[in-house]
Amino acid sequence: MQTITVLGGGSWATALVKILSEAPVRIQWWVRNPETVGFMHQYQHNPHYLSDVEIDLERVLPTSDLSTAMAGSETVILAVPAAFLKSALNSLTPDDFRGKTVFSAIKGIVPQDNLIVGEFMHRNYGISFDSIGVITGPCHAEEVALEKLSYLTISCQNPERARAMASSLSCRYIRTITSDDIYGTEYAAVLKNIMAIASGICHGLGYGDNFQAVLISNAIREIKHFVDAVHPIERDIKDSAYLGDLLVTAYSQFSRNRTFGTMIGKGYSVKSAQIEMSMVAEGYYASACIQEIKRTLSIELPICQAVHNILYERISARLEMKLLADKLI
Repeated sequence: MQTITVLGGGSWATALVKILSEAPVRIQWWVRNPETVGFMHQYQHNPHYLSDVEIDLERVLPTSDLSTAMAGSETVILAVPAAFLKSALNSLTPDDFRGKTVFSAIKGIVPQDNLIVGEFMHRNYGISFDSIGVITGPCHAEEVALEKLSYLTISCQNPERARAMASSLSCRYIRTITSDDIYGTEYAAVLKNIMAIASGICHGLGYGDNFQAVLISNAIREIKHFVDAVHPIERDIKDSAYLGDLLVTAYSQFSRNRTFGTMIGKGYSVKSAQIEMSMVAEGYYASACIQEIKRTLSIELPICQAVHNILYERISARLEMKLLADKLI
């Protein structure tokens, strides 16, 4: 039986553990907080996220010891927020990842480094791109917990590894699609969070469905413009990993980035919105990183620029969105 390590204790990590529990695999689940791990062993639930999901302790080993979680596994799934990835992996070395395939389920960019997770793992831990993959949506953890039919896209330049992970993540309520576009799918997953913040801000300001439709139509073109500049290969931006993931994140009631944006649109400060949510909105950190990357590419991203101006330059959300509205087509 294959052993898979999942790193992270949030809602998406919990959802992935639930899905993997449907497959014939062993799961070593690293959660930072020892008290949370103790609760899991005693009550078979994550006390903080998706608490209705039951943990099968015969198949799942929750642990706060990173060495224990990594030992003997063939595959590692990273599900830690991008802002905390470096600190989470701080005690590990390239040897700890030797012979393992690493899949990122993180939809963010590593701050300061301004790298997507795959590039970060390649540069810092010497993992070949052939052994790096990406797990993207369109898929919300909350609907996984409810066992609503959902879809995942598994990207890897090694098709056998993509198919193996897709097989482990397939079950009666999860359908999987494979891809070799590790750059495009990961960057699209990052950008759609920023677009969802923009959607939420507009919702908070009182814009209607008609405007939202135009905003998201422009958003998918902006995503295509960016990913084609970063990694120019043939891809269909209308595929689920790109357009589908954008739509569910921009419109869903479960989207933390849309919720975060809605709070900003209603007048919350960034700090107060973050405190009240008690969850990480990856789009906030990604906005600053994408701003730096786009400067090196010399491309225009009006929606991303507007979100950055609101979140980091403290420009009035109402004014910024009024200016953006004049640029949309």
